[in-house]
Amino acid sequence: MTALAALKDVFTRNLRQSGIYIAFVAIIGLFAVLTDGLLLSPDNLTNVVLQYSYILILATGMVIVIIAGHIDLSVGSVVALTGATSAIVVIQNGGPWWAGVLAALAVGLLVGAWQGFWVAFVGIPAFIVTLAGMLLFRGLTLQVLDNISLSPFPAAYQKIAGGFLNGFFGGNGYDVFTLVVFALGAVAYGVSQFRTRQGRLRYKQSVESFPLFILRLVLVAAVVMAFAWQLANSRGLPIVLIILGVLIMTYTVVTTKTVFGRHVYAIGGNLSAAQLSGVKVKKVNFWIFVNMGLLSAIAGIVYSSRSNGAQPAAGNMFELDAIAACFIGGASTTGGVGRVTGAMVGGLIMAVMSNGMSLMGVDQSVQQIVKGLVLLLAVAFDIFNKRRAGAAR
Repeated sequence: MTALAALKDVFTRNLRQSGIYIAFVAIIGLFAVLTDGLLLSPDNLTNVVLQYSYILILATGMVIVIIAGHIDLSVGSVVALTGATSAIVVIQNGGPWWAGVLAALAVGLLVGAWQGFWVAFVGIPAFIVTLAGMLLFRGLTLQVLDNISLSPFPAAYQKIAGGFLNGFFGGNGYDVFTLVVFALGAVAYGVSQFRTRQGRLRYKQSVESFPLFILRLVLVAAVVMAFAWQLANSRGLPIVLIILGVLIMTYTVVTTKTVFGRHVYAIGGNLSAAQLSGVKVKKVNFWIFVNMGLLSAIAGIVYSSRSNGAQPAAGNMFELDAIAACFIGGASTTGGVGRVTGAMVGGLIMAVMSNGMSLMGVDQSVQQIVKGLVLLLAVAFDIFNKRRAGAAR
């Protein structure tokens, strides 16, 4: 296969996944021009990471829910409830910061188990269960906080979302440690991709030509190191980015390399076939929602840390941003399709659009209109691809 033919195969084999990366680069380029380069400035890129990290954490769990053919409308309320729990433990009762974190995680797990029970074992559709949960957990948040805000958190808790790791290796105006961490990440990605390529070759699967493969790795490494350079020239490596990176790597492995991940795709792709194949559907569905509760708690901790307090209205509309990130990133409305990395790109597209329009001074109402249209077009594209695939058969 020639390099040109391989390149064409890469883009046509999965137009949706290829298209989302092209769209991401195009959107970054557009807003970089419209903001006179301010979008890509070191301080602004750092702020984008800090401001939208909790949405990306939610999207990591939400994409698994959507792949299985469900939806979760309660995550914004769970973010508020877990943040409120942490505030009660740390601010109101004077507990250590880590006790607040553990309490929030415990509440998130309980919430996930509660909703997983109704979905998996009672058989109520997830849409209804989580819609009820959205109301229930928002009401509990109001009761826990007694309808008032609590602040501030101690400095150690604030560092979860606002802290940085820097200065370990020195640097002249930039942080060498940040560059080293990202360089190691780029190398690890290259090794992982090489092993994946070798595995496909062993099973006689089609892969791109070796020169094209190397070119792709070089481009990815260049983008990663350019991003690292900007962070290194600002405040260094955000702690929340480390948390997010660990979650992305963990859930990428879970969804692509484990039995649980294969069962999630099987349930979303064809429920009847999954049941006939021996997949324990109830058990898998239960743990999907337990996992979503856990990740909602992590997002709640990060959000309360960044906002330095807990508010009754915290997390409002977060569920819609997380769902939009998944669909824009390639998840299918009918289940069985989606990737963690795709959801991350979808979330970053929303983040770049919001940040870019804010830098341009675009009114908030117009921003909502634009994001709504982008979501609509993403879903329409998904439907168009399905119809075209069906016609091809």
